[in-house]
Amino acid sequence: MTSHPHPLPPASFRLRAALATLGLAGAVLACNLQSPPAVSGDVLFQDDFSRTFSGWDRYRDDVYSADYDTGGYRIKVLAPQTDAWANPGLDLFDVRIEFDATKQSGPDDNTFGVLCRYQDARNFYFFLLSSDGYTGIGISIGGRRMLLSGDTMYPSGAVLLGNATNHIRADCIGFQLALYVNGILVAQSQSSQWASGDVGLTAGTYAEPGVDILFSNFSVIQP
Repeated sequence: MTSHPHPLPPASFRLRAALATLGLAGAVLACNLQSPPAVSGDVLFQDDFSRTFSGWDRYRDDVYSADYDTGGYRIKVLAPQTDAWANPGLDLFDVRIEFDATKQSGPDDNTFGVLCRYQDARNFYFFLLSSDGYTGIGISIGGRRMLLSGDTMYPSGAVLLGNATNHIRADCIGFQLALYVNGILVAQSQSSQWASGDVGLTAGTYAEPGVDILFSNFSVIQP
């Protein structure tokens, strides 16, 4: 584990060039959501990523790639000081998001996690951890990103280090935001900026490029 605290990696301006290429697929999925009204425990959206038409972004350039891969959805970040993300194209209110994330290769000094209440590429909440054991919750407003759970990302013994699989849960319930790693609460905060929005997956780099994260078993549940 690195001894220094983790700041936030700077946002890249090139990350969302190919959004909305699968808007129709997202709309087909969305029509199945919350009808009849969902009750606690209902699955609002679920994806094992075995169908490449389930609505997630598919993009590749010399900065990052985000696409379906065998057994999951894979984000590779090929440039330093860059983060990338992908969305399925949903509009949801209170949610509990659960999934697995496995580092395939690249530096442990990284970030990966999940987004909620995503409005656009400049406005969303994010829940992050790193392969060297740091965690945090934050917000992007108008492209300016800040942590909500503390001054920096803090270490947690709940995170499995290196090329491990971590089970991640993020709660966006009313004003309450909470991040769980492998069943343990590691960060929490409050914000009332947005009531609904899309969800998403994210990965990022610091000084060293090459972060490669495989996401699997993605579920969005009514809390």
